[in-house]
Amino acid sequence: MSKGALRNRIRHVYYFLPVQLVILHFRKYQLLLFFWLILVATVTGHFASHFGAATLFLAPEYLGSVSFYSMFLLGGAMAVFTMSWHITTFIINAHRIPYMGAARQTFLVYVINNSIIPIVFLAFYSFMSIRFQWYYEHADVKFILVTQLGFYIGFMLVVVFSFAYFFRVGRDLIKTVLTTITNPSRIRDIIPYDALDYEVDIIRVDNYFTETLRVAHCDELERYHPRMLNAVLRRHHRNAIAATIFAIVLLFMLGIFMDQPVLRIPAGGGFLIFFAIMMGIVGAVKYFLRSWELLGWVIIGLLLSALVGRHVFDLRSIAFGVNYHTPKSEQPEYSHDHLVHLFDKQRYEQDRAGEIARLERWKSKRIAAGDAKPPLVVISISGGGSRAAYWAFRSMQYADSITGKKLFSNTVLISGASGGMMGGAYWRSVHDAYNNGIIKDLYDPKYQANIGKDLLNAIIFSFASVDLINPFNKISIEGHSYTKDRGYAMEHELVNNTGSMLDKTLGDFKKEEANGDIPAMIFNGTIINDGRKLMMSAQPVAYLTRPEWTLNDSIDPPIDAVDFATMFEKQNPYSLRISSAIRMNATFPFILPVVRLPSRPIINVMDAGMRDNFGTEIASRYLFAMRHWIAENTGNVIFLEIRDTREGEMHPPEEQSSLGSMISDPVFVIQNKWEVFQSYYHGYLKDYAPYITGGKLRFISLEYVPEEKDKSAALNFHLTQKEKMDIYRSIYYPRNQAALDTLKSLLK
Repeated sequence: MSKGALRNRIRHVYYFLPVQLVILHFRKYQLLLFFWLILVATVTGHFASHFGAATLFLAPEYLGSVSFYSMFLLGGAMAVFTMSWHITTFIINAHRIPYMGAARQTFLVYVINNSIIPIVFLAFYSFMSIRFQWYYEHADVKFILVTQLGFYIGFMLVVVFSFAYFFRVGRDLIKTVLTTITNPSRIRDIIPYDALDYEVDIIRVDNYFTETLRVAHCDELERYHPRMLNAVLRRHHRNAIAATIFAIVLLFMLGIFMDQPVLRIPAGGGFLIFFAIMMGIVGAVKYFLRSWELLGWVIIGLLLSALVGRHVFDLRSIAFGVNYHTPKSEQPEYSHDHLVHLFDKQRYEQDRAGEIARLERWKSKRIAAGDAKPPLVVISISGGGSRAAYWAFRSMQYADSITGKKLFSNTVLISGASGGMMGGAYWRSVHDAYNNGIIKDLYDPKYQANIGKDLLNAIIFSFASVDLINPFNKISIEGHSYTKDRGYAMEHELVNNTGSMLDKTLGDFKKEEANGDIPAMIFNGTIINDGRKLMMSAQPVAYLTRPEWTLNDSIDPPIDAVDFATMFEKQNPYSLRISSAIRMNATFPFILPVVRLPSRPIINVMDAGMRDNFGTEIASRYLFAMRHWIAENTGNVIFLEIRDTREGEMHPPEEQSSLGSMISDPVFVIQNKWEVFQSYYHGYLKDYAPYITGGKLRFISLEYVPEEKDKSAALNFHLTQKEKMDIYRSIYYPRNQAALDTLKSLLK
């Protein structure tokens, strides 16, 4: 081939409409390409990997399982997003390709020529989805083929519907109304444009794909007056905007019926529809504001800020069961002076005496069972999303089975953080149900399976369809009205997953805890106003709100923790839902909303892991406060620590070999190493703890150790089948088996 012929062929490729449109997107509309970038980064695990975002797209769940229908719905949502891409770019690009108005099927021709990016993404997505389901979900070939077929059937049905309804020649009443009220000229006429807005940027194109996928030359298009071509394009603009409004209404309606599992599409699908709406908004701002775009975004940001500041929107959540409607005069004052007055020496001694009385009742039951000097167990559980919940339940259930149920009966306190307490609370509820004759088989594998069920899908679906679209959704609980947000979605799903065993209030366990029939639990949160710990317990725990040395030697004692029930005594604190206590304990930043409590000023609560991700501080202070009683009345004292990470694990040092790492490492050192810092600090507490119990204390640690080094289960609210198997088998790790042998001997 001669150079001239090669140059001519390259020119034909370069001036091919699909190629020119891709170049135009990269040249003009990087913000719209950002949505595709987010999707690619999410699917590859480079975006929100700690939150398990990839699984929402690679293995979407519908009605609790990955199936043909879940992939069908995700495919439909992907089609909505793809059509939004075509619609948005068509609106803002139409003036650059006016000759397309002469095509017989203008929008169809545009979509065909604008499909390089969507087609490449779909091929990439299918590869990643097949790989993920084969390797991580252990799916067979038939299942994978069926789910992929479901995805593309859903995709094609929505695409066909879009063209059949929104872009057909005929008109109906709904579309007539929508296209009338969304007439672009009505808005553009009121916006002052200047010379910067009237750019002449007609795309030079030699060839394009026709509606029959035939490559045709632009000269084949019939010549029409520009005014007629613009009229055709404006008609498509109106249809495109009507389609965008339809997507908004669809997501709005799905949010209203979020409690109906059948109507809850996969979370990845909800996000795709939300992205479709956001892309439409970005396109509208570009189309209508043009050179005023930057100022427009600033005004939108200021408006949203003002609405949040005036509480029209509140991005925070609430604790279900608590009364937020008491008069302001009855709301507790959150100040240092009030806390000093509330948690004074008298209350400290009163609550400690109450706990000693509880321990006496527990001891009498153990003596009746044959233990003259019963072993006493305190359990601390680390945070870590569903990974920690699954591991905590597995460890406690296994340890209880090999000790003849003695772990449960000899445990007096359970505390910890985040997802670990989810597993701990469920473990206690299962045993409580067994003791009350509600269930027959305490060790039925279904309970382990229940705590491993997905929570992320419900959370993210709510985030996309309610929190960001319809923040006015309401629910009534115990006579009080609350906002239905992703916090509510998480609790609702958790209760459903666990067979309603966690559908109880804090007060429902008050009597059994006080009688010593079940272990007491302290759910923790971090008060982000000032860093204090919030303790939610069915028993008074003022003796844990301050160091003991401050009782006599401090005029202005440091109160470093707050007893929730005491602080909010007029807000029905014992009506707090256990699921809400778990959520406040596990408020993973951004995934779950900050919880606000009705005080003056408002207390904002986040994940307990910000203060103590292992529960070591509470457990250590408890042992110290009860040290005299423990020394006189118990045998072995066991501090059982259940961790979803290895305590002695050394993280490889990171070299600051690039400019980016030199800037980011010092900024994110606390975020990335926070758990390690806490683990080192708790080593000092463990040094001193044995001396306060008369040398009786023994530390036992059960640690999740992945079978493949550096490939532990993700830190999120979703576990793959491979991750569940990995966590389940970790109990057989030699170090864990040795620890369990020690535990068994100490509980004899």
